[in-house]
Amino acid sequence: MQVTFRVQAEAPEGSALYVVGNDAALGAWDPAAVSLERQADGTWARTVSLRRGRRVEFKITRGSWATEALDEQGRRGPNHVLQVGASDEVVVRVGGWRDQLAAEPGVTGVLKFHPGVGGPGVAPRMISVWLPPGYDAEPARRYPVLYMHDGQNCFDPARSAFGMEWRMDEEATRLIEARRIEPLIIVGMDCNGEKRFAEYSDGELGQAYRNYVVQVVKPLIDQTYRTRPEREHTAVMGSSMGGCVSFLLIWDHPEVFSRAGCLSPAFFKPDFARVRAYRGERKPIRIYLDNGEVGLEKKLQKGIDQMLALLPKKGFQEGRDYQWFLDPGAEHNENAWAARVWRPLEFMFGLNQGDENAPR
Repeated sequence: MQVTFRVQAEAPEGSALYVVGNDAALGAWDPAAVSLERQADGTWARTVSLRRGRRVEFKITRGSWATEALDEQGRRGPNHVLQVGASDEVVVRVGGWRDQLAAEPGVTGVLKFHPGVGGPGVAPRMISVWLPPGYDAEPARRYPVLYMHDGQNCFDPARSAFGMEWRMDEEATRLIEARRIEPLIIVGMDCNGEKRFAEYSDGELGQAYRNYVVQVVKPLIDQTYRTRPEREHTAVMGSSMGGCVSFLLIWDHPEVFSRAGCLSPAFFKPDFARVRAYRGERKPIRIYLDNGEVGLEKKLQKGIDQMLALLPKKGFQEGRDYQWFLDPGAEHNENAWAARVWRPLEFMFGLNQGDENAPR
């Protein structure tokens, strides 16, 4: 179906505008792939071909996430949503631009960077390390560690791939200061762009990536920071394919990780086969799983249901060994994960687990 995107906006002189979304025809979230053309009436427009029935999420930019369009109230809102078939034209009114906002809050707390960290079969990438409040004030104290995939999206909106971040620094600080979780170190491992899917899957490159996390990144962190390196104090977390690789890491390496957070995990047949084939005693691990209900989240539900059916057959008890949360109406993006990231943090590092009055 031919759909026209029409944008009403005031933009700096000489600007080019772009439509960016979750479809290949919209650049697959490349913020400068699909340009809009200036029209005689002053709007910008572009007509693209989209599959009827497709649920498309999109935004408008001036060519980068730093120049993302704001909504009519001048705020960074959620993605625009189009159900292809409902209309052959969608109109967006831009209230401003992200680079014209007052300086956005950056990182809360202390964030250290280790650029160019690679390993056998794994390309070099940035490793970022967030230190908890009081880290420098208590030089004898050691801390548990949470390793996170897609590290560029964890802490700083200026580095995030889609202009959205998980707000791990703000959420961890809030929960630590409220004494809801123990202070911890959070390690963000950037993804490798086009190879992200392969690295986070159960293939040859995926095996190399998992070895890299265990044999390269963890030793680096344990040697550089005051960690509690034992498995009991080591966790891993990610979303979508990052949720899948988090599950693979804890399942294959319970001697390294004792806890995993799998947000909106994208499970596939090899993942189920791995669990079915296991014949030993219940693994001494705890797993958090969740998902939303909208768009891709709905498509992932079948795989999550299969995993939830398999875990009890391997001796896992809900509440004790694993937890699943359905987030009604939630979409598949960083904003949705940021809104509920307190749940896996409390499940894995909570001081008041089971408290029904947990912050939301």
